Amino acid sequence: MNKAITDGVVFMPPAFENGLGVWSSEDGTPGSLTYVGAGNAALVPADQDFDGCLELFKDQNTQKLRYMGQTPFEQGCYLRVSARVKAISGPLPEARVATWAAQASGAHAGGYVENGPATALTAYGEVVEVSAIIGSGSRNGVDMIWGADVAYAHVGIDLTGTNGAVVRIDDIVVEDVTGAYLRDMMDWVDVRDFGAAGDGVTDDKAAFQAADAAANGRTVLVPEGTYRIASNLTLHADVRFEGTLTMPDNAYLSLTRNFDLPTYIDAFGTELLGFRKAFQALLHYADHEILDMCGRRIDVTSPIDMQDAYNSGDSFLIRRVIKNGQFYVVGGSAWDDEVTTATAQYNAANPYRLTNVANISAVMPGSVVSGFGVGREIYVKTVDVANSEVELSQPLWGAAANQTYTFTRHKYVLDFGGFAEVNRLNLIEVELQCNGHASGVMLPRDGENFVFQDCFFIKPKNRGISSVGRGCQDLHLDRCQFISNEQGIAATDRVSVAFNVNANDAKIRDNRFQRMGTSMVLHGSGHIIQGNHLFQGDEVTDGPRVAGLVFTYENNKTVLNGNYIDNCFVEWNNEHDAFPDFGSEYSFGGMTITGNIFTANDVASWFKWIYVKPFGTGHYLSGLHVTNNTFRTIAGAINRVEGVSTTHADLDYWSMKDVTFENNAFVGISQKTISPVTLEFNQNTEAATWVLDGSDYLPFGGNARTVQSVTIEGDLRDAGNNQVWDNPHVLVNQGPSYKKVALTWSKAVRGTAHVTMRVDRPV
Repeated sequence: MNKAITDGVVFMPPAFENGLGVWSSEDGTPGSLTYVGAGNAALVPADQDFDGCLELFKDQNTQKLRYMGQTPFEQGCYLRVSARVKAISGPLPEARVATWAAQASGAHAGGYVENGPATALTAYGEVVEVSAIIGSGSRNGVDMIWGADVAYAHVGIDLTGTNGAVVRIDDIVVEDVTGAYLRDMMDWVDVRDFGAAGDGVTDDKAAFQAADAAANGRTVLVPEGTYRIASNLTLHADVRFEGTLTMPDNAYLSLTRNFDLPTYIDAFGTELLGFRKAFQALLHYADHEILDMCGRRIDVTSPIDMQDAYNSGDSFLIRRVIKNGQFYVVGGSAWDDEVTTATAQYNAANPYRLTNVANISAVMPGSVVSGFGVGREIYVKTVDVANSEVELSQPLWGAAANQTYTFTRHKYVLDFGGFAEVNRLNLIEVELQCNGHASGVMLPRDGENFVFQDCFFIKPKNRGISSVGRGCQDLHLDRCQFISNEQGIAATDRVSVAFNVNANDAKIRDNRFQRMGTSMVLHGSGHIIQGNHLFQGDEVTDGPRVAGLVFTYENNKTVLNGNYIDNCFVEWNNEHDAFPDFGSEYSFGGMTITGNIFTANDVASWFKWIYVKPFGTGHYLSGLHVTNNTFRTIAGAINRVEGVSTTHADLDYWSMKDVTFENNAFVGISQKTISPVTLEFNQNTEAATWVLDGSDYLPFGGNARTVQSVTIEGDLRDAGNNQVWDNPHVLVNQGPSYKKVALTWSKAVRGTAHVTMRVDRPV
């Protein structure tokens, strides 16, 4: 900024040779004395140093010389006043720039410094320059700091010291030097002013650090160019990027004042690289807790390897958050599955290992394993190439000692599989638009308390969230939506899985699963599944349905509460058990199913909402409570709501314990399921033994193992119509299938009894 150039402001006083009528021997105010005709002042037309100049004889203690014109002053403007002087004879004086500050009214603006530093003249004929800077801010080199009430000044010099000196003075010069202070006047500092080259070759780190140190509350400006930063850099000031940075993969950029995704995208020039470097800084810098994507959409053309982005170890155990943005997958070959087939050996005594794996170098960590005897959602956790071994996420229920397996590596938008352990990472209000090209998120191999909150998984190709190990311990899934890419095909043809869990204590709450192949596959125990809506129907008339919730641990200590389970069913099995036959472990139990809405429409009559599917013999139910649910069908009835899948084995009905199935509502169900169930039996002809059949009500086809009570309604009468006062003996497990109850009397009687029977025995 230069007012003389931009606004045409005239700061320079006229030369002395133009006349002394505008030069005052006082303050320069109107009416003050001038040097016209003064005996102590004369013009010298040709001085060897100055050409034309003014010669003064000092006869005052402070010999003043002031320009009577108004030199304008305004805030933000810096003026340098200077003059060259030399002593000719007499005592050697001191010289200084001097002014008189005026308000717009012409009154004196008091209270300000109006003199510059004094300079002693030490030799005759020696040219000495005296100068001073007038400005509005307290900056280095500013001698006179004036406020907004100063409108103009009368500028000049003073001669002080002993009288009698003769001094020659060259013309007074006033210069606008605001440009020298421009950087300090603006709200930014430019890294180029501190030596940044911006050529993509020179290491500009030191220049960035110097600019950051000088900012002092202002913004650091990175102008156009490519700036190489060779090592870690932390900037504490706000930064504005017009140019871009290049940094090694293992060097992080920490922006402590504006740590958000848009700034990192500006810094590195591309969305993907900006996100990777922002995530890297999130984990590296202790003062960063949340990476705010600020609603930005990132076009993703290949999987984002999160551990590679971190580039500093494979574990992170402190809470971090990624929030408020969208990842939009752009299709391409980078998303293609990588499939490997190889033979391997399996020993149930070493249940998490495949050994002697052929073609081991082609097997990728994170691959889904398939083959005979392999359960759902079993992943390759790690690969040991040196020993030709694969570590599995779960055991295999029925694999042969030596057989062929297929390993399929899906591709994920956010792939944390390279991390050995991550704790307490939160994704909040993040949308993954997979567009049928990619899966969503792969969790780290181990860790705890991974949180997804208000996230959207839109059209994942294969998986929404995959756990390849125990990185799902205490997984939190709250208010998320999973919308299938397979909505238009039959439920039985879908292959997608919303998420799986291998560890314990998952909290799955208030989520929505829309026509996924399977909504959830959960191993482990201690799960809370609450308030979710799962719907997996299709347009197939009287069509079969598939499992929406699959529990693969027998005694899972789980609550299924307040969910809306629509056109899919709950399957409870032990397909992740290397020894699926019942042994010394707990069998199927620890499950509470309460307060849910079960609905289905246009399904086959044999459809059921709750299936138990043992993969081995000897299992039974011990601790299952199905209460206060609503079961309803639309457009056709079904036979019953629960059953046992005997593909591999049946249940041991003689060992049922602590099973209740009560206080449920049934609409469009041919046969209600109740235990304990109280039924009315009418014996119209006299008999000593009444055989009572309540088996249709008992859950899972179980035996009539217990009678809690028998109440006689009205009279018991014998063949002679005499009233009989008698108590029966109760026999349970009657009939060829052990599902009936017998009441045995002392003689043949007829009457009505209310009998309460159970499918289980007291604990």
